[in-house]
Amino acid sequence: MDIKDMEEQSSYIRKNIAPSEPMLRTSRQSTYHWLYTHLFASPINALITLLLATLIIYIAKHLGKWVVLDAIWEGKDRTVCATKIQGGIQNNDWSGACWAFVKANYTQIIYGFYPPEHRWRVNLTGIIAITVNITFLMPSIPYKFINGFISLIIIPIFSWYLLHGGYLSLPLIDTQLWGGLMVTLTIAYISISISFIIGTLLALGRRSQISILRLLCILFIETLRGIPLVSILFIASIMFPLFIPHEITFDKLLRALIGIAIFTSVYIAEAIRGGLQAIPKSQYEAATSLGLKYTTIMCLIILPQAYRLVIPAIINILIGMLKETSLIYIVSMFDLLGMIRITSIQANWITPQTPATAFVTVAFVYWVLCFMMSRYAYFIEKRINLFKQPMIRSKNR
Repeated sequence: MDIKDMEEQSSYIRKNIAPSEPMLRTSRQSTYHWLYTHLFASPINALITLLLATLIIYIAKHLGKWVVLDAIWEGKDRTVCATKIQGGIQNNDWSGACWAFVKANYTQIIYGFYPPEHRWRVNLTGIIAITVNITFLMPSIPYKFINGFISLIIIPIFSWYLLHGGYLSLPLIDTQLWGGLMVTLTIAYISISISFIIGTLLALGRRSQISILRLLCILFIETLRGIPLVSILFIASIMFPLFIPHEITFDKLLRALIGIAIFTSVYIAEAIRGGLQAIPKSQYEAATSLGLKYTTIMCLIILPQAYRLVIPAIINILIGMLKETSLIYIVSMFDLLGMIRITSIQANWITPQTPATAFVTVAFVYWVLCFMMSRYAYFIEKRINLFKQPMIRSKNR
C-alpha cells in the first residue's frame, strides 16, 4: 500500500469524537403521551373515555358507600344490621353491607361443619399443599418431574386420607360434615390433578393410530361434551349407586369429585389435541429418526411444546371448572356458595342486607382465586416469550 492510498483511507476516519445523539422518542416516553395515544387519540375515543370514566366513578361511589362507609363491621346478631322497622338499631333508611355477619360466621364459611377440634387437619393439609405447589410452580426450582408427581398424585391422596380419617388413629370425619371454602378448594385441586392426567391421555388416544382406541376416545369425549355438568352430578350422586352392589359404599363427595374431574378432562383433552396438531410434523420425524420410543417422544419433545401452546386455553377451562364447583350444592353438598347461603338465612342474622353481603363475599373469593390463576398463566407465558426472543433476534440477523 503506497502513501497515496493511506491518505485516501485516512480521509474517511473521524478525527474528533462524535457528539452524543438525543434519546430516541418512544411511545412510552411520558404519561401524557400514553394517555393521548390510548385514550384521547380522536374525538370519538375521548368521548368514550369520558363516558366510561363517568360510569366507573358513579359505580365506585355507590359501591364504596355500600361496602365501606355505610357498612357494619362489629356486632353479635341481626340487630346491628337491621333498621328500626325490622327490629334493629339502624335508621329506617339505612342501607349498607353487614360485614359483622361474615366476621361472626367466617369459621363456618371456611370449614363448614367440620369438628372444631379436628380443624388442624384442614390447616395442615392446606400448608402442605401450598408449600409443595409453590416449589412446583416456580420455574427456577429443578426436579419438576418429582415435584409434579408429588403435587398431582401424592398430595390428593394424602389430603383425602388426612381429611377423611379412619386410619392411623385419626377419627373418621364423614364428608357430610365437610363444607365451605375447604370443599371448594379440595374439589378444585383434586379435579385439576385428575382431569389434567385423564385429558392428556384422551388427547393422545384421539390421535392414536389404533382405530379402536381412537374411536373409543372420540365417543367418550363427544358424549360427555354433550351432557351438562348438572346431569353428570345427578348421575354420579343419585343413579350411580343403583348400579353397584348394596354392600359397596361410594362416598357422595368422591362421586361428585370424579364427575367434575371427568367432565373437565374432555375439554382439556380437546385443548391439548389442538396443541398437538400445531406441532410441526418435522418434530415427530426428527425424533423418530433418532430412534426414540413413542413414550420418550411424547413426554420429552411433543407434549412440552403442546402444553406451552395451550396454556391460555387450559387456564380458561380450569377457571370455569373452579366456578362450576358451586353446582354441587344441588346434590346436597355444601361448598363455599352453599355454606354461605345457609349461614345467611340463620334466624339470628337474617336481614335484607345479609344475603347481598354473603353473595358479594362469595364473588370476591372466587374472583381472587381466578385472578391468581390467570396472573400465573400470564407469568408463564411471559417467561416463555423471553426464552423465545433470542432465537427470533438471531434469525433476524
